[in-house]
Amino acid sequence: MDSILHKDIFYNKINLLNLDRDQMQNFLLSLGEKRFCADQIMIWIYRHFCNDFDKMYNISINLRNKLKKISIIQAPKFIKEQHSIDNTIKWIVSVNHGMVETVYIPEKKRGTLCISSQIGCILNCSFCSTGMQGFCRNLLVFEIIGQIWIALQKINDYNNIAYPPITNIVMMGMGEPLLNFNNVVTALKIISDTFGFNISKKKIVLSTAGIVPALNKLSHTIDVKLAISLHAPNDIIRTQLMPINKKYNIASVLSSVLNFLKFSKLNKNGVMIEYIMLNNINDTLLHAKELATILKNVPSKINLIPWNYLPNTNFLCSNFKRIYSFLNFLSCKGFVVTIRKSRGQDINAACGQLTSTNMK
Repeated sequence: MDSILHKDIFYNKINLLNLDRDQMQNFLLSLGEKRFCADQIMIWIYRHFCNDFDKMYNISINLRNKLKKISIIQAPKFIKEQHSIDNTIKWIVSVNHGMVETVYIPEKKRGTLCISSQIGCILNCSFCSTGMQGFCRNLLVFEIIGQIWIALQKINDYNNIAYPPITNIVMMGMGEPLLNFNNVVTALKIISDTFGFNISKKKIVLSTAGIVPALNKLSHTIDVKLAISLHAPNDIIRTQLMPINKKYNIASVLSSVLNFLKFSKLNKNGVMIEYIMLNNINDTLLHAKELATILKNVPSKINLIPWNYLPNTNFLCSNFKRIYSFLNFLSCKGFVVTIRKSRGQDINAACGQLTSTNMK
């Protein structure tokens, strides 16, 4: 039996939100039930948001009774909701040993949910509030997809044109997803599964600083749209900003990206390169030239991210004249370049601002 079926440390029962479809099928088979029962249960969970086995009327009473004895459907709790002036919503999510943050970003015709994969982050990037909090632990599968499960219900309940349905998922919240590899992969399967959240794989993005062994493993495990947190055009600057560069430098990360692209169908137009804009640190035309050089043979789109203010740091965001000069230089070199619009700054929900208020 897959180890994920063991009773977890937080509950004395098996949490079905921890299981992808294959695992759910194996779980049902272990109970002497038919494989198709897994599909029925997942429809109740992910389409009807049902966590009461007694309400699953097309499942036999015998199976319902078995499930009640040994399993639960338990998501983490959303304990606080904050609304931005731009309609971005941030939720504080209570999990065992701490809290994480989940952010909903509405656009005219879509809603994007930014979810977390760890309590805190071990990478300690100097421009990111999450890294300053330290690291507590990896989130379990139910704590990752539970963010989506609850957020979908909340947005659906609003039934307001200002809050369009959640159509896109980005793993760009707290934590480094590839350092929580197994749980993140299982979560990705549930998010895109027809019997799960049924969100198109084209609308799911995983952002990583480039954990090379995990990235290489990912290429043989699951396909996903990639965003690479590069943030610098050379190793000297990147190491200053991102200590992980001492272990996995730019060349090794981009080599792994090229390897991943050999197997990926979802990244045919290139991966997203995320680049934070920091005044007088990585934003000159010389830096733009270096960036163009290292990305010359890497199919990619570049997303420039104006740095969002954090207290107790010496950084300043590049001014927009400098950002647009950077963009224009890269565009002239043939790159597709965009500027990320900052959302939810007034509630500390913008890129790099997410924190955990209880790390112990």
